[in-house]
Amino acid sequence: MSAATATPVRMTIPDLSYTPQTIPAPEPTPEQDRTREHYLNHAYGVLSWLLTVDHKRIGLLYLVGTSVFFVFGALAIALVRLNLITPTGAILELDQYNKAFTAHGTIMLFLFLIPVIPGVLGNFLVPMMVGAKDMAFPKLNLASFYVWIAGAGLFMWQLLVGGLDTGWTFYPPYSSKYSHTNILYAGLGIFITGFSSILTGLNIIATVHKMRAPGMTWNRLPLFIWSMYATSLIQLLATPVLAVTVLLLAVERIFGVGIFDPNLEGDPVLFQHMFWFYSHPAVYIMLLPGMAVISEVLTCFSRKNIFGYTAVAWSSVGIAVIGFVVWGHHMFLAGQGYYLSLLFSLITMLVAVPSAIKVFNWTATLYQGQISLQAPMIFALGFLVLFTLGGVTGLYLGVLGSDIHLHDTYFVVAHFHFTMVGGYLVAWLAGLHFWWPKITGRMYSDFWSRLAAVTVIVGFMLTFLPQFVVGYLGNPRRYPNYPPEFQLYHIMSTAGASIQGIGFVMPVVYLIGSLFFGKKAGNNPFQATGLEWQTSSPPPHFNFDQTPITYFGPYEYAVPNGLKVLERAGQIHDEAAVLDGHSHANGAAAAGGANQGVTSGS
Repeated sequence: MSAATATPVRMTIPDLSYTPQTIPAPEPTPEQDRTREHYLNHAYGVLSWLLTVDHKRIGLLYLVGTSVFFVFGALAIALVRLNLITPTGAILELDQYNKAFTAHGTIMLFLFLIPVIPGVLGNFLVPMMVGAKDMAFPKLNLASFYVWIAGAGLFMWQLLVGGLDTGWTFYPPYSSKYSHTNILYAGLGIFITGFSSILTGLNIIATVHKMRAPGMTWNRLPLFIWSMYATSLIQLLATPVLAVTVLLLAVERIFGVGIFDPNLEGDPVLFQHMFWFYSHPAVYIMLLPGMAVISEVLTCFSRKNIFGYTAVAWSSVGIAVIGFVVWGHHMFLAGQGYYLSLLFSLITMLVAVPSAIKVFNWTATLYQGQISLQAPMIFALGFLVLFTLGGVTGLYLGVLGSDIHLHDTYFVVAHFHFTMVGGYLVAWLAGLHFWWPKITGRMYSDFWSRLAAVTVIVGFMLTFLPQFVVGYLGNPRRYPNYPPEFQLYHIMSTAGASIQGIGFVMPVVYLIGSLFFGKKAGNNPFQATGLEWQTSSPPPHFNFDQTPITYFGPYEYAVPNGLKVLERAGQIHDEAAVLDGHSHANGAAAAGGANQGVTSGS
């Protein structure tokens, strides 16, 4: 039954050991489940998917696209790691090696890491978490997907027909004068995909501001929404800078105008300033959505209210703001002024504060919690360890004295992957496993999912811990050859990457298998409190059979039967009144006072 045709009825409030944000939908009977209409069977045919404006289906389109690009990026780094088994290079020529590691970096960053959580989980969950029927601009949402596909397709075409040999940063003069490949098509692809990020960010911001359900005040928003909101702000403000940078690079190559090429009286350091002004905030475009997932998973599987909701929420905004003023720590050795480098070093220490606030509050949330080590929680705990190690090692790169020694070594590679892979990719896997039952209505194998989580984390540690050592000893990154005394470390890294590969393949097998052989998940298999868990699985076409009214904060795991308490006090608002034309504000006001004496609402 769609939201447009639903008849408002008072739902029965069940006895629960926790308090959801709204009255949960009843579990359907087997017969009802077989005949129930939901977003997966609402329409059939290829065109019903390719032309859909349903945010949930668009999220699945992003899932397919990003997964395909992840495979290409993984194959590229597999070639690199196999080549590094021997000190002189095992399988690739020098130019092929440059193209392989450039393909890995560019595909993983621009076509996987940046779009995957906002595109997949952001699209699927943001409207449901705020109680909306869809995104604020559904057609624009579909357009942003096809803009991303167009840019990604053009970029991949350049990689396949000629490759790139500049490294993922496209520094001049590699990209402006000495590149043996045509970077214009790749640059145009990145330029186009940037518009997709801008449109997605705009849609999320508008949805959060204007589409919230009655009672969904800012203090009742899930932390996932806070982080996605901060991510969207970065996408809107930083991405245009990358677009302008790529455009200027193209103008220089086509028309010979001196912008970055010193032979044409250009300044190559200007490119670095412009590139990192986008790319360091882009680190948080990747990290903040991962942090969003972790906040949801840790609270659910520790059965604890989040510790310090306000601090964690505003730390997301703090990361977004401070992230714009630390780009210069990438350029300590690029010739910028000494005092300017000191300032950037100080601000780099400052940006660690809001990240540390999150980690300390997550740790406090776990304290004395009823920990359940299911796959999402194992991935989330892995995130805490790996991200913390990545953050601590980043301090050595943010300090002038140590960065001079460690710059452009494998220490940087290891630090970057501890934050991006150990942080973001592991968080993505936690979120995928957490919301998979809601997305598909099916449960996956508990044993194989736990084994996959452990395999990925162990393989990751074996891959990148040796790189900290070899980087400290002076092995520069991006070189196909290295001294023989470093061979053992590179063999360990290659072995760890192989283990990671197995860990990544395992979820593909059991998640796809769950679509055919998995047991029914039910509406809320993890007994979570958010609005998205209070509707049926898979969700209806318009998310809810009737407009949800938010009565509590998003993490009331320690308040049993809070809705029953409100019902007995006569404070459960009448859903029919909302659907019969009462304003959003009236519903919010009625719900806003409902939890006095029961919960803080946050």
